[in-house]
Amino acid sequence: MPRKEDNVKKHHIKKKRQTKGSVFFRISQIFVLCLFIGAGFLFFRAGYIQTVFSLYKEAKEVIADSSIDDFRNYQSGEVYDADGELIALLRNDRNITYLTSDEIPQQVKDAFVSIEDKRFYKHGGFDPFAIVRASLSLISKNSISQGGSTITQQLARNIYLTHTVRWERKVEEIFIAIALENKYSKDEILEFYINNIYYANGYYGIQAASRGYFSKDADELTLSETAFLCAIPNSPSLYDPLTNGENTLKRRDLILENMYKDGKISQEEYEEALAEDIVLTNSSPSFTRTWAHTYIYECAARALMEATGEDYDTCREKLYNGGYRVYTSIDMDMQELLQSTIDRQLEAYNTMNSNGTYALQSAAVCIDNETGLVAAIVGGRSQEDVSTDYNRAYLSFRQPGSAIKPLIVYTPALERGYTASSTVIDSKEEDGPENSGGSYAGAISLRTAVEQSKNTVAHKLLRELTPEVGLSYLLDMNFSSIEAEDYNLSAALGGFTTGVSTVEMTAAYATLANEGVYRLPTCIVKITDMDGNVIVEPDRDEHQVYEASAAREMTNILEGVLTRGTARGHGLSDMPAAGKTGTTNDNIDGWFVGYSAYYTTGVWVGFDSPRGVSALSGASYPVDIWHDFMEQIHTGLPEKALND
Repeated sequence: MPRKEDNVKKHHIKKKRQTKGSVFFRISQIFVLCLFIGAGFLFFRAGYIQTVFSLYKEAKEVIADSSIDDFRNYQSGEVYDADGELIALLRNDRNITYLTSDEIPQQVKDAFVSIEDKRFYKHGGFDPFAIVRASLSLISKNSISQGGSTITQQLARNIYLTHTVRWERKVEEIFIAIALENKYSKDEILEFYINNIYYANGYYGIQAASRGYFSKDADELTLSETAFLCAIPNSPSLYDPLTNGENTLKRRDLILENMYKDGKISQEEYEEALAEDIVLTNSSPSFTRTWAHTYIYECAARALMEATGEDYDTCREKLYNGGYRVYTSIDMDMQELLQSTIDRQLEAYNTMNSNGTYALQSAAVCIDNETGLVAAIVGGRSQEDVSTDYNRAYLSFRQPGSAIKPLIVYTPALERGYTASSTVIDSKEEDGPENSGGSYAGAISLRTAVEQSKNTVAHKLLRELTPEVGLSYLLDMNFSSIEAEDYNLSAALGGFTTGVSTVEMTAAYATLANEGVYRLPTCIVKITDMDGNVIVEPDRDEHQVYEASAAREMTNILEGVLTRGTARGHGLSDMPAAGKTGTTNDNIDGWFVGYSAYYTTGVWVGFDSPRGVSALSGASYPVDIWHDFMEQIHTGLPEKALND
């Protein structure tokens, strides 16, 4: 069992006696200094040599002032809603149970040394041989069985530095690693490393990972389970056991092979470990989160990536150990209301999947039209003991059906001279689609074609515009899954290879509400450090996509959908509103996306594994959810005209 917290605090740093490592430390310093001095002469006028010596001095000072607290203490992060209320903790314990060196199983140490740093006990923090070996492996095998950074360098990077790819950062990393080796013993460095690396899904340290994935302590792990867990930290998303278990198994096998070749395990142990099945006992994430929290963490990580240039895994990890304060646009009252509305509207459909989740699902997003920020987001129906990691609102891509027509057909047509009163012909084409119900009205106005969702008219207009023109509007609004195969006339009815997300559709309709100006959807207002210094203030992508006049006229037309068209009877009581239904072939997906002057809300309903249900259309569950939710959030708001 892990040592109690008060025992951990009694762990003192041992004074390192003079060893070969200390001699290597000096040799490494000379090697590195000579290397950069040589480079410095080549770039002397650029000031490189001065920078190198400055980094060397800074690294020595940082480690001289370091203590064991640098590796054990972490500040908790906090998440705030739109009203400034604390709604979640990015917990400073990071779901970690610290193990001292003598509590860490030897096979855990052997596994990490074999895969990450074979010469760990020989080098002094920096290993030029490892860099050469990794390079040769990449050239000869097109793969790397062991990286070029030592365990000590990785520790230096994780605790003291960012992962930004800059030559200054790499130089400082080497100097800090060498200084760490001069101050701490190898056992201490390995202890710090094993306890501070990330094992995905909120787990830090081998003990938390062992309990989280196998419901046992680290000293109870089998050899195969040990290698499996030690595979994760190299790339927590790539080797996430819950989502990429096959990748984790492949790296487990590589670790076992390395341990066998290094003489750490026998051939019999190696073969038994390879043959052992891995059975995870807990597939739930370590944090209890709502759909809003899932989206917050995603947006925050993306915002950090944009600001720092670091990779996704690094930024996700920093959210849990950086002591950040994340300020969001999420309105928790709206969040709870949107969730309860979906649950209530779909409660009659209680068929379950084989995994215990509801078969019929929904996703919905509400955007504040004043700011363009997400106010509420739901990625599925409420259900106990079901993870919120798979947030359908931004992770699920589905066919949008007729809800796509205003975005790629009608508003572009209005920009090119068409008007609401323009005459269009609703007639069957030999190679064209059929209308819902199979009836055709002949010569009608464009307004009527939109209100009645005439497939034939949309198909003909996109032929006139061309798919290239129509889809260019989606690309301009950051739709992420438009494929080369989508450039055909089927796009007029939402026939896409991959599909669109609820977040994307809602942001696109919010563009119409905002007179054609697109704003990149996010829920992050700012991210600060513990002292309140702003670290991230997202640079919102805001630009004109549709001509303002075309967007206004499209809005005027879409108001008729709620009064005379496919969503008639679902207009708001005391507030002008506009929107569009969407239903895919065989009633597989149902959509309604609509807006007032205040808010834009998009709703999708369907099955995770696409299949039809006769009662599903954009004019059924989706518009009912939309209407119920929008009625309530507009209560008490002054009536405000669209395009006002």
